[in-house]
Amino acid sequence: MTVDVPAWAAEITAGLGYPLVFATVSGAHLYGFASVDSDLDLRASHVLPAAEVVGLRTGPETVQSEGLRDGVELDVVSHDLLKFARLLNSRNGYVLEQLLSPLVVATSPVHAALVELAPGLLTSHHAHHYLGFAATQERLFARTGELKPALYTLRVLLTGIHLMRTGTLETDLGVLGGGLAYVPELIARKREAEHGPFPAAARAALERDIPRLRAELEAARDASALPEHADPAAVEALHRLVVRVRLGSVGAAVV
Repeated sequence: MTVDVPAWAAEITAGLGYPLVFATVSGAHLYGFASVDSDLDLRASHVLPAAEVVGLRTGPETVQSEGLRDGVELDVVSHDLLKFARLLNSRNGYVLEQLLSPLVVATSPVHAALVELAPGLLTSHHAHHYLGFAATQERLFARTGELKPALYTLRVLLTGIHLMRTGTLETDLGVLGGGLAYVPELIARKREAEHGPFPAAARAALERDIPRLRAELEAARDASALPEHADPAAVEALHRLVVRVRLGSVGAAVV
């Protein structure tokens, strides 16, 4: 995946006010169909100091900010490490994609440790995340007729299928959608305009393929070699990592 991430993206995440575990790019840039006017979605995890966890006044589990830099709209979200670890251990494909995103803005030894633990946290139940997300995007497409939610629907279903069948994560629709002849054209149209209309000529194919892909994801889930539950050893290691970071025995400084 070749994506030009602005050099100043690291400055944006460094300004969140807490030590970072990692910061990556998500959204359309990660999914392979960023347009010239796409937002830059930065996703991160930070570490609250002990004083903001154990006292009466606690720090923010989630830090969010929006803005504009060099004409690019920004959407920045960071979760405290404990919240991120809980989400990671709850069949949440969204945080899994953030953690494993190849578009790394900032990293640390703790980030590397989380990436190493990720395979042990994968389950067949991650399919529920992708089925639910696809249903939401399909409803949005039905309401707006825009190209973006249609691409999101396809991307989510195909990512889920790939994960269930291989146990590995792939989020780039350009890679995933090779079997759908109309996908390259849709991606090209999306890159020209963030909120462009869906081409009428491809609607029949889309309406045929979405139910088929949903059924494929359900079948892939039922036949998946992924376990139903996370590896207890990986969950224990995740717990111990959070404790060590919180107590300061493992630094979370970005490198």
